[in-house]
Amino acid sequence: MRNPSGMPLIALVLLAGMAMAQEPKPQSQQPAPEQPPPEPAFVIPPEEAKRENPVKPDEVSLAQGRRLYETQCALCHGVDGSGKTELATTMQLTLRDYSDPKALKDFTDGELFYILRKGKGKMPGQEGRMRDRQMWHLINYIRSLAKKTDNN
Repeated sequence: MRNPSGMPLIALVLLAGMAMAQEPKPQSQQPAPEQPPPEPAFVIPPEEAKRENPVKPDEVSLAQGRRLYETQCALCHGVDGSGKTELATTMQLTLRDYSDPKALKDFTDGELFYILRKGKGKMPGQEGRMRDRQMWHLINYIRSLAKKTDNN
């Protein structure tokens, strides 16, 4: 017959092995959750910010800008420019309210042109899709969306 005195030792080794198999892996062995790389800082070159809109905001420009806005921008930004649309909500976008006079007051036309041309965040750039003159019309129209207040 075998010596039963070794049985507790064998049982202890088996229990220790089972416990180790169920312990979570140390952090260094667990794959890190995939995270998108941080977005680079959005910087508008100073020479672009100084660009002046060569298109006067007259009736013709505003009408052309409106047509472009309605077909290219309103789906996300809203017909009224409020930025509160179903698509914006679905895409979890936080958009400026262009009907608020304060929304664009700190932006030059050159900065807006650069943003339109190059895109920003989830908004694609219009370079190659719109001519420069069309983007200037669009800027004129977007600025016209601001509700007039006593302070304007």
